Amino acid sequence: MALSTVTDSRSPSSGPARDNRPLVLVVDDEESYRQALVSGLQREGFAVEIAGDGHEALRVFHRVHPDLVLLDVMLPDQSGIELCQQMRALKPVPIIMVTARDSEVDVVLGLELGASDYVAKPFRLRELVARMRAVLRRGVAVAEPHEEVLALGPIRLDAGRREVTVHERPVELSRKEFDLLGLLMSHSGQVVTREWCIDRLWWDQELTDTRTLDTHIERLRRKIEPEPANPRHLVTVRGVGFRFEA
Repeated sequence: MALSTVTDSRSPSSGPARDNRPLVLVVDDEESYRQALVSGLQREGFAVEIAGDGHEALRVFHRVHPDLVLLDVMLPDQSGIELCQQMRALKPVPIIMVTARDSEVDVVLGLELGASDYVAKPFRLRELVARMRAVLRRGVAVAEPHEEVLALGPIRLDAGRREVTVHERPVELSRKEFDLLGLLMSHSGQVVTREWCIDRLWWDQELTDTRTLDTHIERLRRKIEPEPANPRHLVTVRGVGFRFEA
């Protein structure tokens, strides 16, 4: 499928010249979807390039060096997840997967292989734009740097398998519980502020207080602490945040 360039301030031969708008590469094989996104995103202040398949997407990616990629999982010539890996190997650009495939398996696989976020069709443009701006604010390093496996005291967290064991017994955690535990364990012995936790894990929501975070901490304590009412591992630092102790 031929590439259609729709940015309104550059020509394809303009090389590296860029204006001040964030440049988004939209990769999707549905022309009507691409054109609708072009119109909506340009109104929201983005510059847009589009591609209809993986081959053209890589060609444009090399030419324009986008600030963010909106990537469909189902492309005619290759898997969007495979393309995500290829793009991330070339440049650590934020990638948001936008697709009708919204099963938990697809979501987890996409995020673990480098996507910054995952939005299911149909979606509201306002929600998508909010997620895009949040990802751009956070930059590329959206995931906390951590080892593939963290083993601290009796608790073992395997990031690749998304598994947690306590005293070698498996513990079932929700996605947010797992991510919160991983965030705290990756900063073992250090205070992680409430604001930092919320910014990293609930960046797409406008939380006016920390009750959601407190609820997840309480649930984690019930699952990993020998005495949840007197926690040894998930320690509260009053007025500041939390600290993981092995």
